[in-house]
Amino acid sequence: MDKKIILSGMRPTGKLHIGHWVGALSNWVQLQKDYTCFFMVADWHSLMSEYKFPEQLKEYVFDNVCDWLSFGIDPESSAVFVQSEVPEHLELFFILSVLTPLGWLYRCPTYKDQIKQLQEKEVNTYSFLGYPVLQAADILIYKATHVPVGQDQLPHLELCREIARKFNFLYKKDVLVQPQALLTKDSRLLGLDGRKMSKSYGNSIYLDDSDEEIDKKVMSMITDPARIKKDDPGHPEVCNVFSYYKVFSPQRVEDAADWCSNAKKGCVACKRELAESLKVFLAPSREKKKEILKKKDYIYDILKTGRKKAQSAALTTVNEVKKAMNL
Repeated sequence: MDKKIILSGMRPTGKLHIGHWVGALSNWVQLQKDYTCFFMVADWHSLMSEYKFPEQLKEYVFDNVCDWLSFGIDPESSAVFVQSEVPEHLELFFILSVLTPLGWLYRCPTYKDQIKQLQEKEVNTYSFLGYPVLQAADILIYKATHVPVGQDQLPHLELCREIARKFNFLYKKDVLVQPQALLTKDSRLLGLDGRKMSKSYGNSIYLDDSDEEIDKKVMSMITDPARIKKDDPGHPEVCNVFSYYKVFSPQRVEDAADWCSNAKKGCVACKRELAESLKVFLAPSREKKKEILKKKDYIYDILKTGRKKAQSAALTTVNEVKKAMNL
């Protein structure tokens, strides 16, 4: 238990796609080797935007956890659990909310952007404004020393640190640990159409897509718009297909740049090769997921064990918080 501690989570708003692997899951697999990890299915966070269709959450929770396991998350070394099954999260969330100024929440750089982007979800709500406080409770309740974040998430982590500092100052106890950022590589994949990868845009390759689905989706990808004919020299630096080569076929990057720039291959042939690389990458984990799905009790046992680990740590922190406040 001398390892440093990490808390990270994903919102179960749909099936996981290759962007989730590149942006978070691949990093988790490596981090669990050197840290004590709490990996959380953040269903309360999902409910803030998906409250109109809450019946979908259970399905996505189960499916997402299956993906985590099939792609290398080890439940023996990491606590895998569902946020809502550890009620202490909401208890600490309320305690921290009473001392968090509204100004701190309104200045969150992503708040207004999210309100605009999710207009059809109608998230201009009390809970959505306060979600950074719940996020802080998620982190602080496990005394996480580090949180894997991208550059754009640093303001949220700094708000968490501010809340911890204010609590410790008010109650003269260093109960809450101020977590450090563990910056992740900026390796975000765009969707098949060049926009942000999202289920709402229908532009994602899912982690359990079949070979046929992968072929169809890759062939639909937008390439260099300036390359009209096969004999036209391409510009790989602006081609979304080329960015996928960098992640899923790094050994072919130089070849792909050469045949594109010098018009040695057309875009169709280039996409066919990318599709083959993606199929080779996804097939083993996809088959593993099929086997895991046959053992539902195994998944429930993992979540039960993870909940016990998480709740033991969470309860200790909440008790320390209440003691510091003389509650």
